Amino acid sequence: MQNLVENALKFPAAGRVPEIEIGFQAHGEQTEYFVRDHGQGIDARYHETIFGLFNKFDPRSEGTGIGLALVRRIVEFHGGTIRVESAGAGQGATFYFTLPTHTALSSPTTDKTI
Repeated sequence: MQNLVENALKFPAAGRVPEIEIGFQAHGEQTEYFVRDHGQGIDARYHETIFGLFNKFDPRSEGTGIGLALVRRIVEFHGGTIRVESAGAGQGATFYFTLPTHTALSSPTTDKTI
C-alpha cells in the first residue's frame, strides 16, 4: 500500500494538489482494497506493462521501476490480484488489489492461550 500512496503523491496532475482516497470492500473470501488518486492518469496501453520489473511510466522520474513489480509479487504471494483502472491522461488512476479474507485468530476453533 505504501508504494501505491507514494506513487500517487509523486505523479499529481499538473497544477493540482495530490488527492488520495483509500478504501476496501469485502467480497466473500476476498477483500478488495483500492488506492485512488486524481493525478496524471495512465493510458490503457500501459495498464499491464507498468507492473513489469524496471518498467517506469515516466523515465525522467525518480525511482528504479521496481515498485509496482514488487507490489504485484507481494499481493500474488499472498493469494491476491492487482489491477489498475484509469480513463487516461489527466484523469487519475485507481489501483485495486485483493487479498484473501482470513478467519480471525480468536475464533473458537483456533483460540489459543499464549
